[in-house]
Amino acid sequence: MSVEFRQRKPAEYLQILWKRKWMIVLPAIAISFAIALVVWRLPSLYQSSSLLIVRPPTISGVFVQSLSEADMAARINVITPEVLSRSSVQPLIERYNLYAAERQRGTPMEALVERMQTRDTQIQVSQGNAEYPNAFTVSYKGSEPRVVQAVTAEIARKFVDAQIKAAGTSGTMTKQFFEERLREVKAELDALDNRRIQFMQQNIGQLPSEGDSIAARLSGLYEQQKSYNTEIGRMRDQLTQLRDQRGELDRQRQQEIDDVANAVGDPKNKPEYVALAARRSGLNAELQRMLTTLKEKNPDVIAKRAEVADVQANMDQLVSATNAQIEEKRRTLTSRVDSRVSRLESNIQLYTGELARQQSLLGQTNAQIGDLERRINGVPGAQVALEAMERDYNTKKALYDGLLQQQEKAITSATVEINQQGQTLAVVDPANLPTRPVAPNRPLLVGVGLALGLGIGLLLAAALEVPRLLTIQTTEDAEHYTSLPVLVAVPQLLSAREKRRLKVRHAMMVAAGIAVTILSIPALALALRYTHIFDQFAV
Repeated sequence: MSVEFRQRKPAEYLQILWKRKWMIVLPAIAISFAIALVVWRLPSLYQSSSLLIVRPPTISGVFVQSLSEADMAARINVITPEVLSRSSVQPLIERYNLYAAERQRGTPMEALVERMQTRDTQIQVSQGNAEYPNAFTVSYKGSEPRVVQAVTAEIARKFVDAQIKAAGTSGTMTKQFFEERLREVKAELDALDNRRIQFMQQNIGQLPSEGDSIAARLSGLYEQQKSYNTEIGRMRDQLTQLRDQRGELDRQRQQEIDDVANAVGDPKNKPEYVALAARRSGLNAELQRMLTTLKEKNPDVIAKRAEVADVQANMDQLVSATNAQIEEKRRTLTSRVDSRVSRLESNIQLYTGELARQQSLLGQTNAQIGDLERRINGVPGAQVALEAMERDYNTKKALYDGLLQQQEKAITSATVEINQQGQTLAVVDPANLPTRPVAPNRPLLVGVGLALGLGIGLLLAAALEVPRLLTIQTTEDAEHYTSLPVLVAVPQLLSAREKRRLKVRHAMMVAAGIAVTILSIPALALALRYTHIFDQFAV
């Protein structure tokens, strides 16, 4: 069965604190005195400041644009890393022997440079300043007033020099940028122009400007083609008519030749041939009778056969002679020149040649028409390509013209910056010689030490008393934790001698505590000094 913790009254807590008063007070005294010794021996830090402004331009505001507060802050942010770079800060530390104690203790130069960059040097832009709207303050904090003044003045001078250098560098780089950019755009512009010229040379005859003339020539060629087709048709009809006439004339001549051949007659109808045929028939009949009784090798049979062959030879000779006579007449008639045929042949050759010439001219015309049709069909494509090239060229030309204008402005602005005729940094309030330290805040640090000592004392007292709060110490504890009434409470009974011993023991413990406190003060102060804990707060 668990019992709730008995809540103490404020008077009980005050009684506990009073009981442990020396345990609370003595650590507070020791720690606060030790911290006070260390704090009062910390070196005083002085701060010097210098006010810089953006000096108005010496020429018209048309050429130089005024800086806004945002522009001012941006410019300071750009210059500050250069002014407070290691290569700039380290020579200042070595020249003015800054942080001598830290360097003797072996603090790395990197840490000292970082301290000067981030803690001891401050750059603050002045806002809402009616007298100097574009101004900023440079301040430095150190232990030697004159050294602080000199370092602040040199940092301010570095800002002015860095601004002048940045202005010159910016002007030069700006001019170089525009020169390089103009060269690139000019090269692209020339390439576009050359490509356009090359395209026009490759597409001569089908450019948009030649479209009307091509259409006119094509219309004329169509008329010429029509005329050639009509003439060719007429000549073909005439040739057909002449060839028909020639065919009819050839048939007439052939008929005349056939008539002449027919007039000679068939040789088989001649009396001589008929007589020979009758004799051959008689001889063949006699030969057949002889073969019935005689053999083939009989001299009579052989002689009869010879007579038949002789009659047959005469018959063949008669046919050959008649045919030769017919062929001779045919050759004579065929070789005879006919003036009608000559005239027809001459006309046919004339029309044939003229037809070939007309067809050749028609072929040339058709080729020209095909070429012009191809060219006129290519005009829209060429026009689209030229328009695209023209747009690209005009775009690049506008960009080039814009860059030229920007280059002129940039050159003017760069010249103004380089000659320090524009807005430049100037020191208005030189670095002052500080007379009163700005750090450390000794009363505050001593108060912190006293609070720390009291806190430690309270922790010690709590370490001893908290366990006792969990046990029964008083009649109230007994009634609470047992839930029974206390009938009798017997106080502690001590003799006079025991009371004296307790008083002496308590006095000796207080004296020992005071002695330990007195001895611990220099020891704590020495430890704090060598640990350099409070050096971090002396700013």
